[in-house]
Amino acid sequence: MAQQVKPYKEEDSSKKEQVTKMFDTISGEYDGLNRMISLGLDQKWRANVVDMIAATQPDTIMDIATGTGDLVIQMAQKTNASRLIGLDISSGMLEVGKIKVKEENLDSRIEMILGDSEDLPFEDNSIDAVTVSYGVRNFEDLEKGLSEIRRVLKPEGILVILETSVPTKFPFKQGYYVFSKLVVPTIGKLFSKDKIAYGYLQKSASTFPYGERFNNILKKVGFNNVEHFLQFHGASTIYKAIK
Repeated sequence: MAQQVKPYKEEDSSKKEQVTKMFDTISGEYDGLNRMISLGLDQKWRANVVDMIAATQPDTIMDIATGTGDLVIQMAQKTNASRLIGLDISSGMLEVGKIKVKEENLDSRIEMILGDSEDLPFEDNSIDAVTVSYGVRNFEDLEKGLSEIRRVLKPEGILVILETSVPTKFPFKQGYYVFSKLVVPTIGKLFSKDKIAYGYLQKSASTFPYGERFNNILKKVGFNNVEHFLQFHGASTIYKAIK
């Protein structure tokens, strides 16, 4: 079981409530700070996710924890899917995403929906492909969220997850430690409205099960053909699994 890390330790509210509050607060600044913290590499990693999805030629795609919609917009541009859904628990993030979708003239193809990853408002076996980009570590109940994804996927449907991980080889392990422990929280304190948010994002990344540990969780909830692919020596990892 993944260790549960909350943004605001002094508050009694649930992780789900705290994560919603945090992302609502930082929604306007999220894209810019995310590019800064990842040195722009997150865009390349998302493109790799899109390529994996596009190869399966899905007709219906759902991006969970869609945030401001970067990934679902890219999938609309690179696939022929007739229906694309961006789902997020944060209304603040979705509002930013809706503006971006409209600016790309994709509002006729992309639905931006307020929803809970652990209680998806879709029927069993109804979605061809699901993606999650830097979102599963924010699930309150990881296994429940992954089980919900499996429920709504069609048989042979594909799940692709992009999530943070920790490099294990020198010198990337040491460099990652310095960057995540010192640089990321400092950037958050200097530029973010929520001084706690980027400390939480670093902490949740460092404690999240990655690599084979996460593969085993995917297998436990019933996924098959589970694979993972390191990005930039393990700073992030892409996981692919089939229902």
